[in-house]
Amino acid sequence: MSETQNALVIEKLTKNYGSNKVLKEISFNVKKGEILGFLGLNGAGKSTTMNIVTGCISPTSGSVTVCGHDVLNEPLLAKQKIGYLPENPPLYFDMTVYEYLEFVYELKKSKLPRKEHLNDIMERVQITHMAKRLIRNLSKGYKQRVGIAQAMVGEPEILILDEPTVGLDPKQIIEIRNLIRTLGQKHTVILSTHILQEVSAVCDRVVIISGGKIVAQNTIHGLEEESYDKDELTISVKSTDENVENIIVSCANVMTATKIEPREEGTTRFVVKQNPGTDARDELCTAFAKGGYTIAELRCSAPTLEEIFIKYASMTQVVEEIDEKEE
Repeated sequence: MSETQNALVIEKLTKNYGSNKVLKEISFNVKKGEILGFLGLNGAGKSTTMNIVTGCISPTSGSVTVCGHDVLNEPLLAKQKIGYLPENPPLYFDMTVYEYLEFVYELKKSKLPRKEHLNDIMERVQITHMAKRLIRNLSKGYKQRVGIAQAMVGEPEILILDEPTVGLDPKQIIEIRNLIRTLGQKHTVILSTHILQEVSAVCDRVVIISGGKIVAQNTIHGLEEESYDKDELTISVKSTDENVENIIVSCANVMTATKIEPREEGTTRFVVKQNPGTDARDELCTAFAKGGYTIAELRCSAPTLEEIFIKYASMTQVVEEIDEKEE
């Protein structure tokens, strides 16, 4: 894909603190108009990556290009294209909402019509009715909205939101997620988070980082397809009888049956491994009907986003252990 179609291009980005390798030659692109979920556990390298992209710290090696501008060679031009919401919004509590946005407007040296621009931002993030309120008197949710508003001043092409819903109650989380979806209509949005539900709810595509390495890049559906095991079934039977497992493994197309935590009281649940290329569902239904048992659930196993992430994180851990042995 040509660079003009990308809002952000990261190539072989590395960051070392002494012997500690925080980022290990990571590379990924963010397309214009995309809402990208940058996903990883605490300590995975998310914040370090975002701090390099926003010019707060320098990389050890590699490059970051923001809307065609190299962050190291053209820092001012690159920063003009970015609006950044850190995990802890940089708010001045003794200012009113409007005073604070005016202050940010001056800092960014925006050339847009001041009043119209700031009013438009407040309307878009739904804080117009709070314009004259002191920031100290706002709820956590509204403070977060003000933090997003300051990132929008100057109409930057890219909005980087670092953990935007941390500490919010469930209602506030839903409101901020809806806001992020709306922002995606006018901006490229990078959502840095360790909350998997966040990514699933708002993002077009996902980049997963673990141990300073990019371990996956795809849409949510694409990740599910990559992790989907066609030879695996999940079955739940309305019985706690030990004979349930015997019935399952007696089926000709079943290789193994692994007992897992049931979802309902009085049921037994298994992950069933089938012979490759076969479908044991008809066999299982017939076997349990003959035995007088009721099947509560029988489906192809589909991993949750949490299971997918654990899978990729575990793969990285294995690779790191191998690397350490080789060193």
